[in-house]
Amino acid sequence: MNLEDIASGPLVLINFKTYLEATGKLAVELSRKIAEVGRKSGIKVGVAPQFCDISHVAAQEDVLVFSQHVDAIEPGAFTGHILAESLKAAGASGVLLNHSERMIRLNEVQRAVNRSRELGLLTVICAGNADLAAAASLMKPDMVAIEPPELIGSGRAVSKEKPEVIENSVRKIRAVNNSVRILCGAGISTGEDVYAALKLGAQGILVASGVIKAPNPAQVVADFCEAARRFDESS
Repeated sequence: MNLEDIASGPLVLINFKTYLEATGKLAVELSRKIAEVGRKSGIKVGVAPQFCDISHVAAQEDVLVFSQHVDAIEPGAFTGHILAESLKAAGASGVLLNHSERMIRLNEVQRAVNRSRELGLLTVICAGNADLAAAASLMKPDMVAIEPPELIGSGRAVSKEKPEVIENSVRKIRAVNNSVRILCGAGISTGEDVYAALKLGAQGILVASGVIKAPNPAQVVADFCEAARRFDESS
């Protein structure tokens, strides 16, 4: 999997975090439903399950799998760390880096990007504001995800509550990197939120509780994909 495989339209990426509703067999079942929604809608969807679930989730058909983290290490004596080679072997196609719930030092982010690139893993660096998003873009990841931490899990979408964060981030990112894909996250829970984010310049979304905690997660993803498809067709 490379960036060209997901560059033809919006990306809907769902972070499973450590929610019980998306753990073990439930992670596999949810991933299968999400992949089916993606196939029917024609929108690329991806999931970021817990490390222990990656191989089981990746064994499902048409599931684009991201790891929630990777450590900037070489193979060797690093007990308890997450090795990029192990993620690749488990079937992951990419990694999330520097999420507000798993932040690391900037030099480690860069090293993790480099290690992931060596193995052909896609990289998404999370950033909480426009300046950090621009700095992240200079590290040449495949994607940057803008997520104001105060809105994560709030149910209040950044695309509505703080649209200027997306607009400023897009402007500052494009001033230093024209090729990186821009995702938007934090509080997104409806198709309308997704459409608004794309209209502001995002090229996809990163979402977690808005899907995982919903009574019908597959229906929420379907709403997201429908909004993304409508935007894609109108642009």
